[in-house]
Amino acid sequence: MTRKARVEASNKILRVLVADSTLLTGRLIADALKRDRKLSITSAKNDSVLAAASALEPHITILSEALEGIPGQGLKLLPDLLAAVPKTRVVMLLDTASPTLVVEAFRKGARGIFCRSDSLAMLTRCVHRVHQGQLWINGPQIESLLEALDGALEPRLVNAHGVELLSKREQDVTRCLAAGLTNREIARELKISHNTVKNYLFRIFNKLGVSSRVEVVIYAASHRNENGKSTNGNSGNEKKGNRRTAGPGSDESFDATVVGSRPVGARKLSARQESRARRTTVA
Repeated sequence: MTRKARVEASNKILRVLVADSTLLTGRLIADALKRDRKLSITSAKNDSVLAAASALEPHITILSEALEGIPGQGLKLLPDLLAAVPKTRVVMLLDTASPTLVVEAFRKGARGIFCRSDSLAMLTRCVHRVHQGQLWINGPQIESLLEALDGALEPRLVNAHGVELLSKREQDVTRCLAAGLTNREIARELKISHNTVKNYLFRIFNKLGVSSRVEVVIYAASHRNENGKSTNGNSGNEKKGNRRTAGPGSDESFDATVVGSRPVGARKLSARQESRARRTTVA
Protein backbone atom coordinates (compact mmCIF):
# COMPACT_ATOMS: atom_id res chain seq x y z
CA MET A 1 0.00 0.00 0.00
CA THR A 2 1.41 3.39 -0.98
CA ARG A 3 1.85 6.20 1.54
CA LYS A 4 -1.06 8.12 -0.03
CA ALA A 5 -3.26 5.05 0.15
CA ARG A 6 -2.32 4.49 3.80
CA VAL A 7 -3.24 8.08 4.65
CA GLU A 8 -6.58 7.74 2.85
CA ALA A 9 -7.23 4.43 4.59
CA SER A 10 -6.45 5.92 7.99
CA ASN A 11 -9.02 8.71 7.45
CA LYS A 12 -11.95 6.55 6.36
CA ILE A 13 -14.50 4.84 8.56
CA LEU A 14 -13.98 1.10 8.40
CA ARG A 15 -16.96 -1.23 8.36
CA VAL A 16 -16.25 -4.19 10.63
CA LEU A 17 -18.46 -7.26 10.87
CA VAL A 18 -18.13 -9.38 14.02
CA ALA A 19 -19.33 -12.99 13.80
CA ASP A 20 -18.51 -14.71 17.08
CA SER A 21 -19.58 -18.06 18.47
CA THR A 22 -21.82 -16.55 21.17
CA LEU A 23 -23.73 -13.30 21.48
CA LEU A 24 -22.03 -12.48 24.79
CA THR A 25 -18.44 -12.78 23.54
CA GLY A 26 -19.41 -11.09 20.31
CA ARG A 27 -20.80 -8.15 22.27
CA LEU A 28 -17.57 -7.88 24.29
CA ILE A 29 -15.53 -7.74 21.08
CA ALA A 30 -17.88 -5.22 19.49
CA ASP A 31 -17.78 -2.99 22.58
CA ALA A 32 -13.98 -3.05 22.60
CA LEU A 33 -13.82 -2.08 18.93
CA LYS A 34 -16.41 0.69 19.27
CA ARG A 35 -13.95 2.69 21.34
CA ASP A 36 -12.21 3.48 18.07
CA ARG A 37 -14.27 6.16 16.32
CA LYS A 38 -12.86 5.15 12.96
CA LEU A 39 -14.58 1.78 13.17
CA SER A 40 -18.25 1.10 12.47
CA ILE A 41 -19.15 -2.21 14.12
CA THR A 42 -21.92 -4.60 13.14
CA SER A 43 -22.58 -7.93 14.83
CA ALA A 44 -23.89 -10.91 12.89
CA LYS A 45 -25.86 -13.87 14.19
CA ASN A 46 -24.25 -17.26 13.70
CA ASP A 47 -26.85 -18.39 11.18
CA SER A 48 -26.83 -15.23 9.05
CA VAL A 49 -23.16 -14.35 8.56
CA LEU A 50 -23.24 -14.54 4.76
CA ALA A 51 -26.41 -12.48 4.52
CA ALA A 52 -25.04 -9.83 6.89
CA ALA A 53 -21.71 -9.69 5.04
CA SER A 54 -23.38 -9.39 1.64
CA ALA A 55 -25.54 -6.53 2.87
CA LEU A 56 -22.79 -4.67 4.76
CA GLU A 57 -19.79 -5.39 2.50
CA PRO A 58 -17.41 -4.95 5.45
CA HIS A 59 -13.82 -3.89 5.04
CA ILE A 60 -12.89 -6.34 7.81
CA THR A 61 -14.71 -9.44 9.03
CA ILE A 62 -13.82 -10.95 12.39
CA LEU A 63 -14.94 -14.55 12.06
CA SER A 64 -14.96 -17.13 14.84
CA GLU A 65 -13.59 -20.56 13.99
CA ALA A 66 -16.60 -22.08 15.78
CA LEU A 67 -20.13 -20.99 14.86
CA GLU A 68 -23.54 -22.29 15.92
CA GLY A 69 -21.76 -24.35 18.58
CA ILE A 70 -19.93 -26.34 15.91
CA PRO A 71 -16.10 -26.33 15.93
CA GLY A 72 -14.71 -25.62 12.48
CA GLN A 73 -17.95 -24.13 11.16
CA GLY A 74 -16.36 -20.70 10.73
CA LEU A 75 -13.46 -22.15 8.75
CA LYS A 76 -15.92 -24.05 6.60
CA LEU A 77 -17.80 -20.81 5.95
CA LEU A 78 -14.69 -18.76 5.10
CA PRO A 79 -14.41 -19.61 1.35
CA ASP A 80 -18.13 -18.87 0.86
CA LEU A 81 -17.72 -15.57 2.69
CA LEU A 82 -14.83 -14.50 0.43
CA ALA A 83 -16.78 -15.59 -2.63
CA ALA A 84 -19.76 -13.50 -1.54
CA VAL A 85 -17.71 -10.46 -0.48
CA PRO A 86 -14.31 -10.72 -2.24
CA LYS A 87 -13.00 -7.40 -0.93
CA THR A 88 -13.45 -8.14 2.75
CA ARG A 89 -10.35 -9.11 4.70
CA VAL A 90 -10.90 -11.78 7.30
CA VAL A 91 -9.37 -12.05 10.75
CA MET A 92 -9.99 -15.54 12.11
CA LEU A 93 -10.83 -15.68 15.81
CA LEU A 94 -9.43 -18.83 17.45
CA ASP A 95 -9.86 -20.28 20.93
CA THR A 96 -6.28 -21.57 20.72
CA ALA A 97 -3.57 -21.04 18.11
CA SER A 98 -3.51 -24.66 17.02
CA PRO A 99 -1.00 -25.03 14.14
CA THR A 100 -3.58 -27.00 12.16
CA LEU A 101 -6.18 -24.24 12.53
CA VAL A 102 -3.66 -21.49 11.71
CA VAL A 103 -2.59 -23.24 8.51
CA GLU A 104 -6.14 -23.98 7.42
CA ALA A 105 -7.26 -20.41 8.10
CA PHE A 106 -4.55 -18.91 5.89
CA ARG A 107 -5.01 -21.55 3.23
CA LYS A 108 -8.68 -20.60 3.00
CA GLY A 109 -7.96 -16.89 2.70
CA ALA A 110 -7.71 -15.37 6.19
CA ARG A 111 -5.40 -12.37 6.51
CA GLY A 112 -4.92 -12.53 10.25
CA ILE A 113 -5.18 -14.74 13.33
CA PHE A 114 -6.43 -13.42 16.66
CA CYS A 115 -6.59 -15.67 19.72
CA ARG A 116 -9.01 -15.22 22.59
CA SER A 117 -6.05 -15.23 24.95
CA ASP A 118 -4.75 -12.06 23.27
CA SER A 119 -5.60 -8.68 24.75
CA LEU A 120 -8.73 -7.14 23.24
CA ALA A 121 -6.82 -3.86 23.20
CA MET A 122 -4.70 -5.36 20.41
CA LEU A 123 -7.69 -6.23 18.26
CA THR A 124 -8.21 -2.64 17.09
CA ARG A 125 -4.61 -2.49 15.94
CA CYS A 126 -5.08 -5.85 14.23
CA VAL A 127 -8.09 -4.53 12.31
CA HIS A 128 -6.22 -1.46 11.06
CA ARG A 129 -3.09 -3.40 10.11
CA VAL A 130 -5.02 -6.02 8.15
CA HIS A 131 -6.98 -3.29 6.39
CA GLN A 132 -3.66 -1.68 5.41
CA GLY A 133 -2.71 -4.93 3.71
CA GLN A 134 -0.50 -6.52 6.35
CA LEU A 135 -0.72 -10.03 7.71
CA TRP A 136 -1.47 -10.36 11.43
CA ILE A 137 0.49 -13.40 12.55
CA ASN A 138 3.18 -14.01 15.14
CA GLY A 139 6.51 -15.81 14.92
CA PRO A 140 5.46 -19.30 16.13
CA GLN A 141 2.40 -19.20 13.88
CA ILE A 142 4.58 -18.30 10.89
CA GLU A 143 6.85 -21.23 11.70
CA SER A 144 3.92 -23.66 11.78
CA LEU A 145 2.56 -22.20 8.58
CA LEU A 146 5.79 -22.48 6.63
CA GLU A 147 6.48 -26.02 7.82
CA ALA A 148 3.02 -27.14 6.77
CA LEU A 149 3.00 -25.39 3.39
CA ASP A 150 6.50 -26.41 2.31
CA GLY A 151 6.08 -28.70 -0.68
CA ALA A 152 2.27 -28.31 -0.63
CA LEU A 153 2.10 -25.36 -3.00
CA GLU A 154 1.19 -25.30 -6.66
CA PRO A 155 3.72 -23.05 -8.41
CA ARG A 156 1.80 -23.36 -11.70
CA LEU A 157 -0.62 -20.53 -10.96
CA VAL A 158 -3.28 -19.53 -13.45
CA ASN A 159 -5.78 -16.69 -13.71
CA ALA A 160 -9.55 -16.98 -14.23
CA HIS A 161 -8.96 -17.69 -17.93
CA GLY A 162 -6.49 -20.48 -17.32
CA VAL A 163 -3.48 -18.41 -18.38
CA GLU A 164 -0.33 -19.07 -16.37
CA LEU A 165 0.68 -16.12 -14.21
CA LEU A 166 4.32 -17.09 -13.76
CA SER A 167 7.01 -18.04 -16.23
CA LYS A 168 8.81 -21.36 -15.84
CA ARG A 169 11.77 -19.63 -14.19
CA GLU A 170 9.47 -17.71 -11.83
CA GLN A 171 7.87 -21.03 -10.88
CA ASP A 172 11.34 -22.38 -10.08
CA VAL A 173 11.99 -19.38 -7.82
CA THR A 174 8.63 -19.92 -6.11
CA ARG A 175 9.57 -23.54 -5.34
CA CYS A 176 12.81 -22.33 -3.80
CA LEU A 177 10.91 -19.81 -1.66
CA ALA A 178 8.73 -22.61 -0.33
CA ALA A 179 11.86 -24.56 0.58
CA GLY A 180 13.05 -21.60 2.67
CA LEU A 181 16.09 -20.71 0.59
CA THR A 182 17.68 -17.26 0.81
CA ASN A 183 18.29 -15.13 -2.28
CA ARG A 184 21.90 -16.32 -2.45
CA GLU A 185 20.88 -19.95 -2.03
CA ILE A 186 18.29 -19.56 -4.78
CA ALA A 187 20.98 -18.07 -7.02
CA ARG A 188 23.25 -21.07 -6.41
CA GLU A 189 20.41 -23.55 -6.85
CA LEU A 190 19.26 -22.08 -10.17
CA LYS A 191 22.74 -21.03 -11.32
CA ILE A 192 21.78 -17.38 -11.77
CA SER A 193 23.06 -14.14 -10.26
CA HIS A 194 21.90 -12.67 -6.94
CA ASN A 195 20.51 -9.60 -8.73
CA THR A 196 18.59 -11.80 -11.16
CA VAL A 197 16.90 -13.50 -8.20
CA LYS A 198 15.82 -10.11 -6.84
CA ASN A 199 14.42 -9.16 -10.25
CA TYR A 200 12.44 -12.40 -10.42
CA LEU A 201 11.06 -11.77 -6.92
CA PHE A 202 9.91 -8.26 -7.88
CA ARG A 203 8.09 -9.68 -10.89
CA ILE A 204 6.50 -12.49 -8.87
CA PHE A 205 5.30 -10.03 -6.22
CA ASN A 206 3.79 -7.74 -8.86
CA LYS A 207 2.07 -10.54 -10.77
CA LEU A 208 0.51 -12.07 -7.66
CA GLY A 209 -0.32 -8.75 -6.01
CA VAL A 210 1.64 -9.57 -2.85
CA SER A 211 4.63 -7.97 -1.17
CA SER A 212 6.32 -10.64 0.93
CA ARG A 213 7.82 -14.06 0.57
CA VAL A 214 5.50 -15.73 3.05
CA GLU A 215 2.50 -14.37 1.12
CA VAL A 216 3.82 -15.94 -2.08
CA VAL A 217 3.84 -19.33 -0.36
CA ILE A 218 0.39 -18.80 1.17
CA TYR A 219 -0.98 -17.62 -2.18
CA ALA A 220 0.44 -20.61 -4.05
CA ALA A 221 -0.69 -23.11 -1.41
CA SER A 222 -4.22 -21.70 -1.41
CA HIS A 223 -4.44 -21.93 -5.21
CA ARG A 224 -3.41 -25.54 -5.65
CA ASN A 225 -4.93 -26.97 -8.80
CA GLU A 226 -7.34 -29.86 -8.90
CA ASN A 227 -7.96 -31.16 -12.42
CA GLY A 228 -6.52 -27.95 -13.79
CA LYS A 229 -8.79 -25.69 -11.75
CA SER A 230 -7.98 -23.61 -8.70
CA THR A 231 -9.36 -24.88 -5.42
CA ASN A 232 -10.18 -21.39 -4.22
CA GLY A 233 -10.50 -19.56 -7.48
CA ASN A 234 -9.48 -15.94 -7.64
CA SER A 235 -11.11 -14.44 -4.60
CA GLY A 236 -9.86 -10.95 -5.31
CA ASN A 237 -8.62 -10.89 -1.74
CA GLU A 238 -4.93 -10.63 -2.63
CA LYS A 239 -3.43 -7.38 -1.51
CA LYS A 240 -1.22 -5.07 -3.50
CA GLY A 241 1.16 -2.39 -2.42
CA ASN A 242 4.34 -1.84 -0.49
CA ARG A 243 3.92 -3.15 3.03
CA ARG A 244 6.26 -3.22 5.97
CA THR A 245 7.74 -6.57 5.07
CA ALA A 246 11.10 -7.61 3.76
CA GLY A 247 11.21 -7.21 0.00
CA PRO A 248 12.95 -9.07 -2.78
CA GLY A 249 16.26 -7.43 -1.89
CA SER A 250 16.31 -8.99 1.57
CA ASP A 251 18.54 -12.03 1.96
CA GLU A 252 16.37 -13.51 4.70
CA SER A 253 14.51 -16.66 3.80
CA PHE A 254 11.17 -15.24 4.82
CA ASP A 255 10.20 -11.72 5.63
CA ALA A 256 9.00 -10.12 8.83
CA THR A 257 5.29 -9.59 9.25
CA VAL A 258 3.49 -7.65 11.93
CA VAL A 259 2.20 -8.84 15.25
CA GLY A 260 1.16 -6.18 17.71
CA SER A 261 3.29 -3.11 17.14
CA ARG A 262 6.50 -5.00 16.48
CA PRO A 263 7.79 -6.70 13.35
CA VAL A 264 8.45 -10.33 14.09
CA GLY A 265 10.88 -12.27 11.90
CA ALA A 266 9.92 -15.70 10.72
CA ARG A 267 12.25 -18.63 11.30
CA LYS A 268 15.01 -18.84 8.73
CA LEU A 269 15.11 -22.29 7.18
CA SER A 270 18.74 -23.13 6.61
CA ALA A 271 18.26 -25.93 4.12
CA ARG A 272 15.58 -27.49 1.97
CA GLN A 273 16.12 -30.89 3.55
CA GLU A 274 15.66 -29.52 7.07
CA SER A 275 12.44 -27.81 6.07
CA ARG A 276 10.91 -30.88 4.47
CA ALA A 277 12.05 -33.24 7.22
CA ARG A 278 10.23 -31.14 9.79
CA ARG A 279 7.15 -30.50 7.70
CA THR A 280 3.75 -30.88 9.32
CA THR A 281 1.16 -32.64 7.17
CA VAL A 282 -2.19 -30.90 6.96
CA ALA A 283 -5.13 -32.32 5.07
